Amino acid sequence: MGSVCVSGFGMNGPLAVVTNKHRTDFSGCTNSASKVMQGVQLMQLKAKKDKNKPVNTGPKKKEVKADVIEIEGSVVESLPNAMFRVKMKDSENIILATISGKIRKNFVRILVGDNVTVELSPYDLTRGRITFRTR
Repeated sequence: MGSVCVSGFGMNGPLAVVTNKHRTDFSGCTNSASKVMQGVQLMQLKAKKDKNKPVNTGPKKKEVKADVIEIEGSVVESLPNAMFRVKMKDSENIILATISGKIRKNFVRILVGDNVTVELSPYDLTRGRITFRTR
């Protein structure tokens, strides 16, 4: 990419003149023109980077956070304020779980007896967040 000086502004934008294909400094240009052309160079570099971005191939896979424990369970009791008592499948422990934001946003109904996936924090193993309702 060579250096370009803006010689003036026409009706359709700046009038540009290419001075040298291999020069990248703007020593022959006025101060304001060099700033404009440095901005143009940055925009061209960003456009080149955007071409190398991967194309969206489908829905995102669910990413589980590293510090979260995911378990399966079944709903034993429904409580007020979208709270549920969930019995873990692996053990007989019962935990208190609330609904995650996506389930709440999409109005997914959770009833007693439904199988659910619960995320537990390693800090408090008696409380969790319901992230998925199995069919």
